[in-house]
Amino acid sequence: MSVRRLHSEQPESFEFSAENLEWARNVIGRYPEGRQASAVIPLLTRAQEQEGWVTQPAIEYVADMLSMPYIRVLEVATFYTQFLLQPVGKKAHIQVCGTTPCRLRGAGDLIRVCKNKIADKQFALSEDGDFSWEEVECAGACVNAPMIQISKDTYEDLTPEIFEELIDKIAAGKAVEPGSQTGRQGSAPATGPVTLTDPSLYDGSRVKWGLGAEMDEPEDEVETAEGAKKDAQSDATEGGQPDSSAESGMPVLLREPLDGKADNLKEISGIGPKIEQKLNGVGVFHFAQIAQWTDENIAFIDSQLAFRGRIARENWIEQAKVLASGAETDFSKRVQAGAVSSSKSGGDA
Repeated sequence: MSVRRLHSEQPESFEFSAENLEWARNVIGRYPEGRQASAVIPLLTRAQEQEGWVTQPAIEYVADMLSMPYIRVLEVATFYTQFLLQPVGKKAHIQVCGTTPCRLRGAGDLIRVCKNKIADKQFALSEDGDFSWEEVECAGACVNAPMIQISKDTYEDLTPEIFEELIDKIAAGKAVEPGSQTGRQGSAPATGPVTLTDPSLYDGSRVKWGLGAEMDEPEDEVETAEGAKKDAQSDATEGGQPDSSAESGMPVLLREPLDGKADNLKEISGIGPKIEQKLNGVGVFHFAQIAQWTDENIAFIDSQLAFRGRIARENWIEQAKVLASGAETDFSKRVQAGAVSSSKSGGDA
């Protein structure tokens, strides 16, 4: 790394604005007594944001605030290249990434734009003093190369024409939008996304109650579940096969038990306290819900359990149909009589 020194011309003084001073005191207060020096980088960064660059008076001011020797703060300011040690453009100091990915994608053309529109040399001010530029090492947006950084914002997918227009907008005081300048979403392929193109895969619309999501229509969902329970009870009584109203294999799930009272699912052979807890956690509280499961529903619920395959192996659905109709099974009678140890609270599933 090249030697970094303070600029030969320095202002007479520095002090934080009232807003920045209050912010700085809050930052210092986050550290335990004797460790206030840990705030040196945040305070130098805020000083640079206020003045545009880190001046000698700013270094001394921060050192006094943190009870640090001036030389220690100077060491930090000269070590980290994020700190600018000479005056920069009033409207923008443009950092052009010149590392290999950006070079391969046209960073050299962006540097030529800087030389033509701002100044021939790095850190030299434009004639009006509004702009300056420098070439930097990787700024971390290689996928969207070439790119530049202004303050904390990056501007990506640049061409010389787009870059020139960006500089003109900043010069005119117009708002500029950071990120891709070609409309690319994040770091998706330049030709557009090719995966996760269905918004329902990530917008939360497929999430049901009991899986950690909050819904906005609880009354409608409860009514739907109530109807499903009645249908399931009717089908179980008549020996029919109920249909699941769930999408993508997901059965009817509830946010809470109907009427505030859940069925004792441990009356189904193969369901102990731990499995009952898991079923309740995903929204299964009633025999009628289990009685109407399809093969797709079984696969979904099976994926939530530690021991897959036990739903079919232990015939939960047929047991649930009997119990949902109001009848009893030999196993449920034993549970009610307290004769099944695994159905008691704290027992194994």
